[in-house]
Amino acid sequence: MSSVSHHLAIYNFGIHVQSYATAPVQGFALREPFNFEAAARAIGFVGRSGYEGEPGPESWGEHAVPTVLGDLRGCSTVSSLSLWEDIESLSAFSYAGVHADALKHARQWNIKQDWPPLVLFWVPTGDRPTWSQAVERFEGLMRNGPAPAHFSFKNAFSPDGEPYQLDRARVKQLSADNLIGQQDLLAIVKTLPV
Repeated sequence: MSSVSHHLAIYNFGIHVQSYATAPVQGFALREPFNFEAAARAIGFVGRSGYEGEPGPESWGEHAVPTVLGDLRGCSTVSSLSLWEDIESLSAFSYAGVHADALKHARQWNIKQDWPPLVLFWVPTGDRPTWSQAVERFEGLMRNGPAPAHFSFKNAFSPDGEPYQLDRARVKQLSADNLIGQQDLLAIVKTLPV
């Protein structure tokens, strides 16, 4: 479902088993630039927020973390915030190719979560959600479950608030098309240590 009036935002959040620069999280750190490049090449990718004070894209506001999870001082957290044309484009990127390889190993790098791994929400085309807005949506999903303002792939909504069923045939086609454009990245990622 492509929406001219809205783009789909995704915010995900996790906590590493150790700090970012340590050996147990090395596989994640090595794959991160390849994931960002694969996203940039993916059909339907609109853009992503960078991180304040780090090279790369501009940060969409001050970085925020979910307070509903308690005091996270001293924890090595991982989060991302990006925009996509639609749910199918995001799903095709997330569950195939370079990013799927990272998901396969995520349990080794991140602590077991008792919270949703991500939240999806619609924003008007041309708007960029801030980190704080994304965290609010994430916390809304945690507290209240899926709703038009904060949902998951499993319980998705359209921009007009109606329940939405993923077009799986379109996801499959987009995944195949994306794989063509990331073969070089995938070849490198397959050689990286976990």
